[in-house]
Amino acid sequence: MIKEYKGVLIKDRELSWLSFNERVLQEAEDPDVPLMERLKFLAIFSSNMDEFFRVRVASIRRAIKAKRVSISPYRLHPETILELILERAVKLQNTFQDVYAQIRSELEDKNIHILDERTLDNRQRDLVRSYFKSIVAQHLFPLLLDSKTEFPFLRDKSIYLAIKMSKQNGSLRPKYALIELPVGVLTRFYIIPSTGKKNIHIILLDDIIRTSLDKIFSIFEYDKFEAYTLKLTRDAELAIEQDFTENFIEKVEASLKERKKGLPVRFVYDEEIPGDLLAFITFKLGIHKQSLIPGGRYHNFKDFMNFPKVGQTDLYYESKPQSPVASLENTRSMFDAISKRDYILHHPYQSFDYMIRFLREAAIDPFVNEIKMTLYRVAQQSNVCNALINAVKNGKKVTVLMELQARFDEEHNIYWTNKLQEAGAKVFFGKPKQKVHCKVCLIYRKENNKVVRYAHLGTGNYNGVTARLYCDHGLFTKNKRITEEVARVFTFLSQPEKPLKFKHLLVAPHDMKPEFMRLIEQEIKNAKKGKPAYMVLKMNSLVDEMIIKKLYDASKAGVKIEMIIRGVCALVPGVKKLSENIHVISIIDRYLEHARVSIFANGGKEKIYLSSADWMQRNLNNRIEVAFPVLDRNCRNQIREIINIQLLDNTKARIIDKMQNNRYVKRNANQPIVRSQSLIYNYVKALSAKE
Repeated sequence: MIKEYKGVLIKDRELSWLSFNERVLQEAEDPDVPLMERLKFLAIFSSNMDEFFRVRVASIRRAIKAKRVSISPYRLHPETILELILERAVKLQNTFQDVYAQIRSELEDKNIHILDERTLDNRQRDLVRSYFKSIVAQHLFPLLLDSKTEFPFLRDKSIYLAIKMSKQNGSLRPKYALIELPVGVLTRFYIIPSTGKKNIHIILLDDIIRTSLDKIFSIFEYDKFEAYTLKLTRDAELAIEQDFTENFIEKVEASLKERKKGLPVRFVYDEEIPGDLLAFITFKLGIHKQSLIPGGRYHNFKDFMNFPKVGQTDLYYESKPQSPVASLENTRSMFDAISKRDYILHHPYQSFDYMIRFLREAAIDPFVNEIKMTLYRVAQQSNVCNALINAVKNGKKVTVLMELQARFDEEHNIYWTNKLQEAGAKVFFGKPKQKVHCKVCLIYRKENNKVVRYAHLGTGNYNGVTARLYCDHGLFTKNKRITEEVARVFTFLSQPEKPLKFKHLLVAPHDMKPEFMRLIEQEIKNAKKGKPAYMVLKMNSLVDEMIIKKLYDASKAGVKIEMIIRGVCALVPGVKKLSENIHVISIIDRYLEHARVSIFANGGKEKIYLSSADWMQRNLNNRIEVAFPVLDRNCRNQIREIINIQLLDNTKARIIDKMQNNRYVKRNANQPIVRSQSLIYNYVKALSAKE
């Protein structure tokens, strides 16, 4: 849905997000994607939908409840948005089920069979029931349901089987029960022992339980047992008083407990469920009809990320080793190498371990006296935090800005905050009401009786796990123009009341948005003067209305704008007399495109900025973000080459337009195949060999 106001078109961000998740579903549908990887894309789609309802839909419901209508003339009424979301969500769910059925059929052609309790032969049934008795049964705690007792609390993220027990001759009134699947304790998948090597048979925990319902409820006189999957999604908003006193960790922890009790925003159920059972449950839960989404037999498909690794290697993406950087591999220390020139690394094509090495060397280097770092999403097993703790043990002063409110990573961040503080690191939590989302690290080292600074700035989190999946860039530099201003960023973080000016870095929420607006305006002026005028912009999401209007002005002035936007795009490209000079693509492939890159023609002296910030109101106005210029010529050339490859993608690029139908970029018969992530891998591999 697109709304027009005074000749300006703005897409609804929620519906644009659903369009993005449809692109994820396209990967699951694509026959050129290896079969087991297609299952993983179904898992990603499912996980994305969970988060969308927990965050975005929950926010809309709160707005409706509070009778808050957006002041923006470009926003639809919340109730209208919600109706459109649910309509689209049901369609996507139906497509999802069709894709899963197709994948399941193709797996059978590869001798991989996903069975259920109805398709087991006698030998398999005996094995499954034996597994149930010895392993599963001890973890099940059925709850009986009736109209007199209080309905049990259903947890977010959990899967439940709603049970209906009845007597086939009708002599007993039906009885209802509920069983929570112990997925956190047991694997969701069980490989049934086979007598041969050719066929692999797998059954889900859901269906293992279904095979033995008669055993679970044997004390009753029923002879018919039915089980239907349910899943409840709750509001994930954290309610935290915005004072950052020393007990802030306790407030976040308390809020996390309350999150588990958030109001229901989605109730997904097996569409085969009997009407009486569904009516009973929804009545007892007080679920609104608008929250009901019919689905298939299975939910929580995110568990399919851990589907057993079976079958031939051609069912998976080819393993691609990360490319080493020769000059970093052969140097005595990272500091020696960075002293000579800047390095820009491209993850996941190159290893995040260079960042770990940077910290590890700093921890033992006798000339290093201090390390400062911001952390947003910390891995559960964090080598970054371990390296910082080691630095403290070696007598270094370590200061960490830990963002405790990184949504869904709060528990990891709290854990590592405590570990860092126990070790002796200074940990603080930034400015009230503003998340710290920038990714910067600064190391102070004494050289020739002077203290010099080394910096790392990145577009992605300091997280070694996600760095193997997310496409990001990280800059190592000793350039004073950058390092002096990174030091000012840390001063600003610790003393937010003290205004600071930056010449090279763009720091939100103060000067990043105004400077990007100025750079766009400069392109407009240059276009009118006949100078080179263009922009290439890559980000995850484009939502900020003020910037979108400015981009429309640039298009009308003749500025050529190429955009690569993975997710939400509220701008409407290709509209005559408004955005006909704007072309937008979205690339969804093996890795998650996560880097933010902004390139401005600048009258022939091209400017390139890398950033942690999307062009959204929350990033530009309500978060502390950093965009940094790429000053080194070699580094600039690398970024430009990678962007150029992506702009030519004709395999995994979809066109973002007014219709939002996610058409693939069309390849002419005489054009070579360009799958950008594959070509970038080869480019970086060749680059690494030259280093």
